[in-house]
Formats: sequence, C-alpha cells, structure tokens
Amino acid sequence: MEIKKGFADAIGNTPLIRLNYYSDQTGCEILGKAEFLNPGGSVKDRAALFIIEEAEKKGLLKPGGTVVEGTAGNTGIGLVHICNAKGYKCLIVIPDTQSKEKIDLLKTLGAEVRTVPAVPYKDPGNYVKVSARIAEETPNAIWANQFDNVANRLAHYHTTGPEIWRQTDGKVDAWLASLGTGGTFSGTAMFLKEKNPKIKTIAAEPYGSAIYNFVKKGELSSEGNSFTEGIGNGRITENMKDAPFDDAIRVTDEECLEFIYTLLRKDGLFVGGSSGINVGAAVKLAKELGPGHTIVTILADSGARYQSRLYDQDWLKSKGYSIPEV
Repeated sequence: MEIKKGFADAIGNTPLIRLNYYSDQTGCEILGKAEFLNPGGSVKDRAALFIIEEAEKKGLLKPGGTVVEGTAGNTGIGLVHICNAKGYKCLIVIPDTQSKEKIDLLKTLGAEVRTVPAVPYKDPGNYVKVSARIAEETPNAIWANQFDNVANRLAHYHTTGPEIWRQTDGKVDAWLASLGTGGTFSGTAMFLKEKNPKIKTIAAEPYGSAIYNFVKKGELSSEGNSFTEGIGNGRITENMKDAPFDDAIRVTDEECLEFIYTLLRKDGLFVGGSSGINVGAAVKLAKELGPGHTIVTILADSGARYQSRLYDQDWLKSKGYSIPEV
C-alpha cells in the first residue's frame, strides 16, 4: 500500500509540470517542479525537514525542544508543520514587510511569531541575527539557520536533483532557480552537474539582488529593488559556496507580474512571485538557446500566499503597477 507515514514522509516527489503556453511559444520544453504541492505548501518543506532531522541525528534537538528561525515565511511554515508532527515548539522571527497571509498562517499553525523591522543583514536588528540571539538565550533550543546550515542544500542534493533527473530521464539542458538562502539552486545544481557537467545551471534573479552581479562580474553589488519575497540576497551564504553558476538572468517586477498572470490564465497555475522570476528567466533562456531544449525550474509556492499583494489590484496600483492584460 502506498501510504505516507505522516507529514514528513509526504514531502518531496512533486510532479514536473510542462508549462504549455511558454513551451509552445518558445519551442523548448519548459518544466516547472510543482513545489507548491508539498504538504506545507512550498519548496521550503524540504530544507525544513533536513534541518530538523540533522539536528536530531546530532543530538542537538531534544524532546520538547524549540526550533527558532528567522525567515521570510515559507521555511518557517515548513518548520512549524514538522515541529507539530514531531512534538517540538517553534519560534519564528519574520520581517514585518512580508505578506499578511504568511504571518497569519504561521500564527494559525501554532508558531510563536515575532515581527521585526526589515533592515539589512549587517544591522544587529536583522531578522536572521535576532533569531540567532533568541535561540542562544532559549533553553533546549536550536537555531535552524537556513542561510548557512548546509543541511538546506543537502535536502535538494539528495531529493530535488535526483527527482528532476529521474523525471526527465536525464534529458535536461538547463536548471534555473532564484536564490534566497541558495539551498534550492545550489543543492540541485551540484547534483545535476555531477550527472552531466554540460547542464547549464543559471541563477534567476530579481532586481535588488547582489547575486546577479556576483555571477556576472564577481562583485556583490546591486541595482534597484523588487517586491518579490524570500529571494534576492546581498551576500554569499554557506549554501551558495562552491555552487556551480554558469550564468545569471535578471527579471523585472513588471515582467514577473506578466509571467504569473500568464501562468494563471493560460496554464491554470496559481503561483507566487519567485515562480514568476524563475519562469521569466526560463523563457528568456529558451529564446536565447532556441527550440529543442529542456529547461527546468521551480514553482516554489502558491499564489494564495500573496493574494493581498500580487493578486490585489489596489496593492499593485499603490506600487505603480496594474494587473497585466493576458
């Protein structure tokens, strides 16, 4: 019988979906890994599971313990689901700029949630640094530390990469993903490069991320900003170190909106902003490579977590955008 043994066992093995509209338009097979179908609703379920299980194996997380993390939302959601299933407490520190849907969901799931102002990483009040201090001060607690805990990228090296390889019968020309912690991109890229060094592994980046210029010029600098959440970084995390970057493609917020609304109207896929960046970069690459190539990317989470923003006409108008005509 194919019965999953609880929440954790249901993580992964998500389908690879052909994005029909853009595949037909470009002549390439553009495939999206449907990570929004994980039980916690995002790609971050994978990292959350590996981080907790690694802490258990090392004896760092003991019965009744607390998992503390600084997160833009999705990793925290994955962590609290797994903590509930395993009997741990969960404390989440999140920037107050993140969507109301994610903050409310964390509270509904049972996490203790502390919102803090959004400030740069170098600031002691940055949500990542605040979470580290809280973990250190809390008895019987661990700091998940998703940015620099390489259990994050190992989750994708051991699961996402092998799944993509199997699902495509090894016929992959390119892998693209945006980077926040860098775990999804790096772990998957490392696995795929081992299987076939000719596979192009490309960072898909919004404006405001320094990773684009790091890949292009070898320097951590950025221009502009983005309304996307959970992606874009100003530093090289431990999860990004030694990752194989072949190139980087940048996508504007306006383009991101066009891609997520087209996915919704043409393919019936309701996804968040990072998926718009990912698919946008995949389409740009497809046009560059020409027909006949297979390009794989991540559909990281559902658009339901951004309904009050990316899918709300008033919010978009307040930012100078409008719902695209598709």
